[in-house]
Amino acid sequence: MSTAISARKIAIHYAGSWREWLSLILHLGKTRISLLASLSTATGYFLATGDVALHMLVPTTAVFLIACGSCGLNQYQDREIDRFMERTKSRPIPSGKMTPETALSISLGLTLAGLFILLYEAEKLALGLGLFAVLWYNSVYTPLKKRTAFATLPGALVGAIPPLLGWVSGGGDLFDRQVWGVALFFYIWQVPHFWLLLLGFAADYRKAGIPSLTSRFTAEQMKAFIFIWILSTGACCLLLPLFSLVKLQAVLLALFTLTFWLVGSAVKFIAFGSTEGSFRPMFSKLNIYALLVISFLSLDRLLGK
Repeated sequence: MSTAISARKIAIHYAGSWREWLSLILHLGKTRISLLASLSTATGYFLATGDVALHMLVPTTAVFLIACGSCGLNQYQDREIDRFMERTKSRPIPSGKMTPETALSISLGLTLAGLFILLYEAEKLALGLGLFAVLWYNSVYTPLKKRTAFATLPGALVGAIPPLLGWVSGGGDLFDRQVWGVALFFYIWQVPHFWLLLLGFAADYRKAGIPSLTSRFTAEQMKAFIFIWILSTGACCLLLPLFSLVKLQAVLLALFTLTFWLVGSAVKFIAFGSTEGSFRPMFSKLNIYALLVISFLSLDRLLGK
């Protein structure tokens, strides 16, 4: 009886350890961001093929692994400043739950796994795009954000890569104007997405010594900038029909309705929102907007054949 109880305790211990490690790895890889990247990859693939094929899992899984690995590498690179910020001090490395060496090994493993999937199962151009995304995010954007408050503008380019990668994986031409409409939308969307976080955690960035637009401009000025970029995001959405991405009038009406809702929410945010209290609802609405836009584009591709 005592042997059985001991075995049960050991099993529970290891099960708990595995759950804890899985949670740490998911935290290291910023899985919500990585899932959005893989979803935009799947959208690019579907827009190119018009079919939900099993092969779609190849670029989608690869991008998820690459995004997780790249985010983990970013946390390794930022480990010294993350411990000063309330938003990031609970991350695996600054919290002491994972050593920097372990985080680096896991991140490199995830990144290489994703790249190897593209190497053996996807178009070589897709591999090049995946490699470019990693190098741009970790070798250009991450060091640049410690030097300039405007690093978001070149850094947002990473958000345009996943739909391009999915498109070429589905046999689409990289220079087809259709996919560049989607890529432009995600590039523009990235900027207010990040600046809303910047506005909400301005004190964190000052504490960590990271150059920030909030140290150059007032909160009201920042909200005005964000509003302009949200308007630009909506304009990019409404321009998608010019890229031959919308055929159904119902989808076009849905995109107009969504954009009206987003801009209305932005006006309310600018006029009545407090700096600390209202950025989260606006941040969530901006994310929901992006998800709904790609959902309607996919629906149009499915029904508008």
